[in-house]
Amino acid sequence: MLRRISDRLDFTRKLGFRLGALLSVAILPLGLISLIQNFNLVREAERGVELALLGRTSSAAAGERALLQSALGSADALGPAVLESLDRPQVCADLMRNFIQRSATYVFAGFVPLDGQSTCNSSGQDGPVDFTSSEGFQRFMAEPGTLVTSVQRGVINRRPLVLVMQPLYRDSQMLGYIGLSLTTELLRSTHNITFGTEGARIVTFNHRGQILTSDTDAQTSTQDILPQNVDLISLLSRTETNFKARAGNGQMRMFTVVPAVPGLVYALGSWSPKTANVGMFQLSRLGAVTIPMALWLVSLAVAYFAVFRMVLRHITVLRGQMRRFAIGNRSEPPPVLTDAPTEICDVSQTFHNMARILIRDEEQMEEAVAEKTVLLKEVHHRVKNNLQLIASIINMQSRVIDDPDAKRVLRSVQDRVAALATIYRNLYQAEHLDAVEAGRLICDIVNQMVSASVGPGSNLHVETHIETLVLLPDQAVPLSLLATEAFTNALKYAGAAPGRGTPWVRISLTTPKPGLGVLEIANSIDETDKSGGTGLGSQLIEAFTTQLEGQATSGLQDGSFVLRLEFDVQTGNVTPEGRNVVLTSAARAGAQH
Repeated sequence: MLRRISDRLDFTRKLGFRLGALLSVAILPLGLISLIQNFNLVREAERGVELALLGRTSSAAAGERALLQSALGSADALGPAVLESLDRPQVCADLMRNFIQRSATYVFAGFVPLDGQSTCNSSGQDGPVDFTSSEGFQRFMAEPGTLVTSVQRGVINRRPLVLVMQPLYRDSQMLGYIGLSLTTELLRSTHNITFGTEGARIVTFNHRGQILTSDTDAQTSTQDILPQNVDLISLLSRTETNFKARAGNGQMRMFTVVPAVPGLVYALGSWSPKTANVGMFQLSRLGAVTIPMALWLVSLAVAYFAVFRMVLRHITVLRGQMRRFAIGNRSEPPPVLTDAPTEICDVSQTFHNMARILIRDEEQMEEAVAEKTVLLKEVHHRVKNNLQLIASIINMQSRVIDDPDAKRVLRSVQDRVAALATIYRNLYQAEHLDAVEAGRLICDIVNQMVSASVGPGSNLHVETHIETLVLLPDQAVPLSLLATEAFTNALKYAGAAPGRGTPWVRISLTTPKPGLGVLEIANSIDETDKSGGTGLGSQLIEAFTTQLEGQATSGLQDGSFVLRLEFDVQTGNVTPEGRNVVLTSAARAGAQH
């Protein structure tokens, strides 16, 4: 697990990554300073826009503010006159009518006592006017005090009105309230929608959360421009006078709250994102992050390009030269990097000199090895010729001897000498002296012995199954000698009982699994044949098995004699001295035979 993680993080050890990491750490303080400054600038700009929106909202509601403050002042001014004429209803009514006639702003003025029956008003009706069913009267009575509220239908003129109600006291006793009525259209018409407030809507509401006026048209309802799921009275307790929220129509809008008449009436500005520049500030915040990031990336790219041009590309070229030299491309020394910095040029020059020396030394070593190889092959050739000469002399000697036992002994000696000659012939013919193809060597020995020992009229059947097996010489020699002895014995004692077919000999060399070699030699036997051997071949087989460090088993199986040898296949290079020791040991065993 840890190794897989380490392999995945191997790129962190590269020079380019480490340079990038160090440059990132170096540039990080500047990037943080730039980021903080950009965010401060964005916040200052947002604050400026918020103040501008507050100013625009206050400016848009300035006309309505003036009218309501004027109405409150007029109600205060009418109070003393009403107190003087309360016991003279006609005088009080005339006072209210004269006030309405002199002012084109108000549509109604009057004093409404606590019982709701008003005789002091500008309506001109005979008898008292009943206000008990009026929404404004009910709201005042529910919470007496200065109140600015709106009604959808006035008691006198049946129109949407905004009522300004000022309580009237005599000493500490409240007698009722003086009410002035203004049309909603008049107050709405005073909203100052100037350039820069396109798409803006102004809504005024009182301190009880009741909407007074609203800038809406036939296609837009008041709820579409108010913040969604927000109670207007809760806006009065907010610490922020500017906030973003989703309106009733689902559009994200900017809202501002300013007092029109402090403590009584407030103006709510509902601004479209385009008018409030909300998108611009979102882009500004994005820019506050992306610009330092872009500068950081550009700085890294420039620094990395400079390092690549001066260092990394030359190191890459030098690494490629070293790799090609390591895998054997040594036709000529690699060229020196002349356009690189001085330090890298010195490294390149050193590698060039080292490569030139190695190429020269390798050429000399190859010449020496080739010379030694030729000499060693010549030695093997001469040994093979001498062994063949000895085999020929033994053959000539056996022809002049009439004793069958002596002839048989000389014949076995001749076979062993011929086998050694075959081994040396394969050694000097091999392309690599440190590896012998044991399968081909055993095939040559078998063919040679069959040709010399089995006559044309013999009915002996020889079956071979030899796989390719490359061995070191110190294994190939004893294995070949062991195969010679075992095959000689198989040919000597092969026979078949009467009525069981022809005699046969079978030899196989296989590798059941990597690193394991198996030599198996079997022959048919004639159970009626009671002749025996000297036991010398068995002794030699045991000696060669010990030299191979293998395990040999032999015995009768289903009417045949089977010899099975299992040994470990050795790998690696063998020194010429070790090879000579093996051959000497094998020659010693043959001489003892």
